[in-house]
Amino acid sequence: MSTSTSLGYDAGHPWYYVLGGVPLGPKKILNAVRRRGYRGYLQDEIASADGRCEPRRSQELRSIRQKVASSLRDDLAQYRRAVLHLRRYRKSSDRQSCTDIHTAVSLKHNHLFNDLAHLDWIDELLSVQLDLFEC
Repeated sequence: MSTSTSLGYDAGHPWYYVLGGVPLGPKKILNAVRRRGYRGYLQDEIASADGRCEPRRSQELRSIRQKVASSLRDDLAQYRRAVLHLRRYRKSSDRQSCTDIHTAVSLKHNHLFNDLAHLDWIDELLSVQLDLFEC
């Protein structure tokens, strides 16, 4: 079993789990986000907020961050439930076919991947305070 790829599939693909891939924890998912330089599907919205003048820039970035953090909490709980179901499935079945549980774990992994990409980039942007008079 592999921790990041399983016979050519990464953790975002259902067959990664069918082939015995280990579900990744949030820290490993975040490390993968950083290695790839991924910004997430909200990159245009985040870039637009970053292009605004202060203090509106920081307000919009914090607002997006709050929404994404809430989504992350929900997605993490659902991911953990899906991983639990996957572990139970693996104990009770020796079938090697893709089922709903494999798809569910991969989808929740991808939701976490996007959430963590958004938060990581927003935190990076918020670490720089722009001049209030510069625009």
